[in-house]
Amino acid sequence: MPNYDYECQKCGNRFEVFQSMNDAKLTDCPDEACDGAVKRLLGTGGGIIFKGAGFYQTDYRSESYQAAAKADSSSPAKTDSAGGCGKSACCAAPAAASSN
Repeated sequence: MPNYDYECQKCGNRFEVFQSMNDAKLTDCPDEACDGAVKRLLGTGGGIIFKGAGFYQTDYRSESYQAAAKADSSSPAKTDSAGGCGKSACCAAPAAASSN
């Protein structure tokens, strides 16, 4: 069920009502002191949620890109002679402790 925005033509009160699409439009301001006529406003609509395959940029990659990505993810990480992977400083082997 959608939310509808209304505005009172007399007092300018703006409010939102959660109601079925089959319900009749509101006609009176909910403020008891006002009792003016209300007008339903045009809304931006609800958000759309895409679920499942086919909605992401990566779903449409070329066959060669998918094959290279699969090969890259299945190969084990190579280590250098210092024991790190060679990709960043965080993987490097710890420095030898200095003796004082």
